[in-house]
Amino acid sequence: MGRRTLLAVAGWLATAVVATLIGVAAIRLVGESLTGTPGGVRSQEEIARELAAPPRTTGPTTGTPGPTGSPDPAATAPVSPTASTSPTPETSHRRSFSNQGGSVVAKCVPGGVWLASWSPKQGYSVEDVDRGPDDDAEVKFVGPSGEHELSVRCAGGVPVLDPDDD
Repeated sequence: MGRRTLLAVAGWLATAVVATLIGVAAIRLVGESLTGTPGGVRSQEEIARELAAPPRTTGPTTGTPGPTGSPDPAATAPVSPTASTSPTPETSHRRSFSNQGGSVVAKCVPGGVWLASWSPKQGYSVEDVDRGPDDDAEVKFVGPSGEHELSVRCAGGVPVLDPDDD
């Protein structure tokens, strides 16, 4: 093997090692955004605290569903902390309901029933939402097997499924 061949192989190996080190350093620099959970892993206490808190909004919104068909937190109607329709954990009871099209989480608040959240099942989308607070609140899911509506009302301060709907 000639000297020139040896230099070419050594140069190629050095270049490969430098490129690998640069790639590893770049991945470490980006960190968890490629391989971890965005925002980190939350404890059960943090999740319970977030679920008990009233919804937060940052300004005027359009009310359109997000890309997955579920409600986009930034696209729901704004709720003022001083408004009478703002649910508070001390005065509300939370329950979840589901059907073939999706699920909802409802609360009883001073103005009636209020939908805290809703989520269509895979293959379904949200066609219409009456969030409340009102005498009843409802969500209509549309998907491969047709339309499925969840209608909820308050009975004795606790959310119950309206028996007139599936």
